[in-house]
Amino acid sequence: MQKDPILKVTNLTQQFSSGDHTLTVIDDVSFSVQKGTSCSIVGPSGSGKTTLLGLCAGLDRPTSGQIILNGTNLNPLNEDQRAEIRNKHVGFVFQTFQLVPTLTALENVMVPLELRGEERSEVEHDAKDLLQDVGLGDRMDHYPAQLSGGEQQRVAIARAFINKPRILFADEPTGNLDTDTGSTIEKLLFDLNEAIGTTLVLVTHDLSLAKQCQRMISLENGQIFDDEWIADSQSAQLI
Repeated sequence: MQKDPILKVTNLTQQFSSGDHTLTVIDDVSFSVQKGTSCSIVGPSGSGKTTLLGLCAGLDRPTSGQIILNGTNLNPLNEDQRAEIRNKHVGFVFQTFQLVPTLTALENVMVPLELRGEERSEVEHDAKDLLQDVGLGDRMDHYPAQLSGGEQQRVAIARAFINKPRILFADEPTGNLDTDTGSTIEKLLFDLNEAIGTTLVLVTHDLSLAKQCQRMISLENGQIFDDEWIADSQSAQLI
């Protein structure tokens, strides 16, 4: 049974000026992602993967084309309006973690819901549960500098799930991690994805991770050159 799209990208182009030249990073890309599915975006360095992910999440504005995220056209929205959409419906795991160094692990996870003005006691309860889920129940009061790279990434994942996002974007979620820690992070992503029903869209160089998704989109020179459905992915379901 076909699911409704939570993300629809139409004729998306992103260009940057470099001296007298125009650099086209994303070149007339169109695709959609259905609710509750998992999708990986792969391709060589410089193919536009991270740029595409940021555009889809509303972190940047495209040169042309349209992005509809969770039923909302992002094009006419200003930055504050796009930030509100992200806070309500989107989770994002950055390759560089983006944790606040002056906040503890627990406080970092609480940030998205505190920005909404939600009751602190409830937010703290949910954040503690998520940190337990990612295996950091005994590290909640530690600051980012006191955590390993893998532990920081787990905090980032817990933060991304605190608002129970409709869609989670992850940029190289295992790119800076050792094999064992990377495997743990992969399992966490798919376990949390399945438990909450969040759509997962991730950028990765790791083909073994990419093939765990139901779908794999390959980019080259800013264009889609392959779009593959993976029948035996670990998260496979009727789509």
